[in-house]
Amino acid sequence: MRKTCALTGHRELPAAFDRNRLYDGLEELIRGGCDRFLCGMARGFDLTALACLADLKEKYKISLVACIPFAGQERGFCERDRREYLRLLDACDEKIVLCEEYRAGCLLARDRYMADRADVVYAYCTRTEGGAAYTVSYARKKGVKVVLYEE
Repeated sequence: MRKTCALTGHRELPAAFDRNRLYDGLEELIRGGCDRFLCGMARGFDLTALACLADLKEKYKISLVACIPFAGQERGFCERDRREYLRLLDACDEKIVLCEEYRAGCLLARDRYMADRADVVYAYCTRTEGGAAYTVSYARKKGVKVVLYEE
């Protein structure tokens, strides 16, 4: 039986963010039965987690799904982040574009889309406001298990 995990977290990561701990946390989710990962493709935690998962995909049979809030999301990224976005997009098995263009609320619609399809949400959430906090709160209200990445 497939178990789906949605990823959510802050766009800005602290300098001391431990990518190895993130990798280990994701591997633990895989060992616990998660084999499908939904990624919102935002800078920061989303793309960092997706990079770890792309590496883990060499060891495990997992499926990566890019949940793109609007077509051209990467156009607002700096050149380095845009290259990484496109590289990781290629590693995804499925690409879902929720809106043809940016519109108010499309990022939160993407967050709800992922939480509605997840068995677990893996979150890096250290604040009470913003998209990650919204997604964690929404998932909990829907009865979806939330696992927090902890530093």
